[in-house]
Amino acid sequence: MPQFLVTIYDGTDAEAPARRQATRPAHLDGLKGNVTSGKLVFGGPIFDEAQNPIGSFLLADCADRAELDAMIANDPYTRGGVWQRVDVKQVRLVVQDGRITP
Repeated sequence: MPQFLVTIYDGTDAEAPARRQATRPAHLDGLKGNVTSGKLVFGGPIFDEAQNPIGSFLLADCADRAELDAMIANDPYTRGGVWQRVDVKQVRLVVQDGRITP
């Protein structure tokens, strides 16, 4: 199954931090299904130099790019206008949980 490294950037307008904060509980709740299904391997926020969140990163294990795009589109951060720019690269996880899988 393809794996994808995703970097998603928040908007840069003055209201962007407030949108992220307001949407965060729904975003975290929405992650549960993707974690349980194994689609979301890891992820978290990206910070600027002042430790303010400016986006998110994740590693997804999806059947294909369409499944990944649907996962991103259905996230509350996307629907709430938090995430504004998405960068996706197909990758393969080699080191995980102290093990190397060549």
